[in-house]
Amino acid sequence: MKEKLTHLTAPFRNKYVLSFSLFVLWMVFFDNHNLLDRIASYRDIRKLNRQKEYYLQKIREDRTRLNELKTSVHTLEKFAREQYLMKKENEDIYLVDEE
Repeated sequence: MKEKLTHLTAPFRNKYVLSFSLFVLWMVFFDNHNLLDRIASYRDIRKLNRQKEYYLQKIREDRTRLNELKTSVHTLEKFAREQYLMKKENEDIYLVDEE
């Protein structure tokens, strides 16, 4: 039994291996900029970049839609009727719920 334990602890008797092991342990778990925090930060950055792309796409779509509304009277009228339920005189509006 003691022979097996000696076999496992033999590499840690070397001062360079011991120093390197302590350094790696310190960098992975105890440092202010440890590996675990870096991984979490990397995930957050990826998530934020995906959100950024989503919102940039929405901005492009909204700019296109706004340009259509500014240039076409028909599109503006359609938008006002659909979104704000505006109507012409002597006109009835019937709302249909789609379930």
